[in-house]
Amino acid sequence: MPLEIQLPGQTAQSTGRVVGIDLGTTNSLVAFVENGIAKIIEGRGDERSSSKLVPSVVTLDDYGSVVAVGNKAKERSTQDAQHTVYSVKRLMGKSYQDVKKEAGLLTYRLVPADEGLVRVQIGKKLYTPIELSSYVLVELKKRAEAFFNEPVTRAVITVPAYFNDAQRHATKDAGRLAGLDVLRIISEPTAAALAYGLDKTKEGIVAVYDLGGGTFDISILKITNGIFEVLSTNGDTYLGGDDIDRRLMELFITQIKYMTPTFDPTPEQMQKIRQIAEKAKIDLSTQSRVMIEIDLPEAGVSYRRNLTLQEFERVAKTVIERTRKPCEDAIRDAKIDVIDIDEVVLVGGATRMPMVKALVHEIFQRKPHDELNPDETVALGAAIQANILAGETKDILLLDVTPLSLGIETMGGMMSTIIPRNSTIPTKVTETYTTFVDNQTGVEVNVFQGERDFVKDNRHLASFTLKGIPPLPAGAAKVEVTFLIDADGILQVKARETHTGIEQQVEVKPSYGLSEEEIDRMLKESIENASTDIAGRRLVEAKTEAQRILAATEKVLGQLRRGQLPVTAAKLKGINVADVIDALYALRRAVNGDDPAEIAKQQSLLERATEPLAREIMNAAVAEALEGKTVEQV
Repeated sequence: MPLEIQLPGQTAQSTGRVVGIDLGTTNSLVAFVENGIAKIIEGRGDERSSSKLVPSVVTLDDYGSVVAVGNKAKERSTQDAQHTVYSVKRLMGKSYQDVKKEAGLLTYRLVPADEGLVRVQIGKKLYTPIELSSYVLVELKKRAEAFFNEPVTRAVITVPAYFNDAQRHATKDAGRLAGLDVLRIISEPTAAALAYGLDKTKEGIVAVYDLGGGTFDISILKITNGIFEVLSTNGDTYLGGDDIDRRLMELFITQIKYMTPTFDPTPEQMQKIRQIAEKAKIDLSTQSRVMIEIDLPEAGVSYRRNLTLQEFERVAKTVIERTRKPCEDAIRDAKIDVIDIDEVVLVGGATRMPMVKALVHEIFQRKPHDELNPDETVALGAAIQANILAGETKDILLLDVTPLSLGIETMGGMMSTIIPRNSTIPTKVTETYTTFVDNQTGVEVNVFQGERDFVKDNRHLASFTLKGIPPLPAGAAKVEVTFLIDADGILQVKARETHTGIEQQVEVKPSYGLSEEEIDRMLKESIENASTDIAGRRLVEAKTEAQRILAATEKVLGQLRRGQLPVTAAKLKGINVADVIDALYALRRAVNGDDPAEIAKQQSLLERATEPLAREIMNAAVAEALEGKTVEQV
């Protein structure tokens, strides 16, 4: 029986043709809501009437034509491995450098593009992961259209919670290429919690542990009166069941080569071994041992052995154990204790493995719920979200979060965070900045992503220049910088000069995303280097402020020497300019050092020395402004 979820408070009415899509690493699904019930759309005709899963596999020829998608492509993979692409989701938004270490285990060819992006080469044609994903989406779209017998053009598509801005963009672009109006990009764990929470009408704190074919996510959500609020999210967009398959492949190939030293597997033979490894993993979720049979007569290979559950778990342990730290980090980021979590939900096919359930039980100190079909829950949640956006469900509110902090570069190479990580989205935040030098007519806005205090330690996302600022004294011009993250988690940045109203904006589309190593490094180093970063920030902020005061003081002294200040000689007799100059040089020497306390001390002394002069300048300016005016005019 397909998993169905009855939505609360709905009447039996048509929702219109809007679908939810789980674009998975291994398999994909499409779902819809009808008469208040979320259902998976099953295949018809050539795609096997009983099949709900569409393998995320595409076969292409040398001339750029799509030969097969889904089950047919998966069947062809052992005969035409070099033309068959799988696990493409792991390539979304990635550079070649991010994935090249895995290239040797794939049966198709990865190559770098000129801008560093990864491409898949089939024949002489290069494909982006976006194009390849769009072919899977087209197949899902056709499946839905065959089911409804009418066009389907609107969809909600799910992505791992830890997909960054580039990867979300890539997924949305794949939808557009497939002819879909992507109403929303929704995080997979959030979709699963949405489906689970509605089914059980739960309230409280829920942890969603989502381990699929290629990605892992952990999200902590609070469900209250129909409001689904994500408290924190963590994970790894390059971790999943595929990694276990590859370790089994390596084990089998190593043992085959020991018996047959001349064995050098072809892409087709690699694909056959990969499918045998994947089947063994699935079978060992319900069995204590399986027989491995690899027959490759053309290579003189006849490999047979028993694989026990215990041996399999030794192979898989390092992969599964990698999910522990993101879970612990998510609990900490949610600012709760593990005992505060009311429910733990398992999502993703890899969670069927007994060792995964045992690890989750250990981490969260409670037995996880595994009664729902982990392959279908995300698609059902996407369909429910699609139904909400179509206006059919009105008593549900979904609040997601952004996984990494976003900000801009300020003076001294500092990171000025505008939207902190784990902020609820959609969100809009505006901060005001000033110019640093006199007559500055342009401001370069550099956008960064990361957790460190200095931009050199974070990831650069985009740059643009705001021109046409009126030439005013330093600090007089005001520039408002607005960060807007939409409900898809996609960032827009706008800068506006307040006097003239001129503005410039950009939708941030980085060329490729963060690797997992970079994300882990950012979060780890933000903790390990917290004290160093704070000290560094104090020093840079002290120097920046001191340099501003030095520039202002030197400007006034220059005007004083040229007789350009509205201060009479009589007034200046009581002011010791030499003391001001001495204090200025002392502060300059302190700025050249590395002691923020000394800089602050000398800055204070300079401010004290210039106070009489500043007072006289202010008095003279006010007197000049008031000269010849009546009280009423003032």
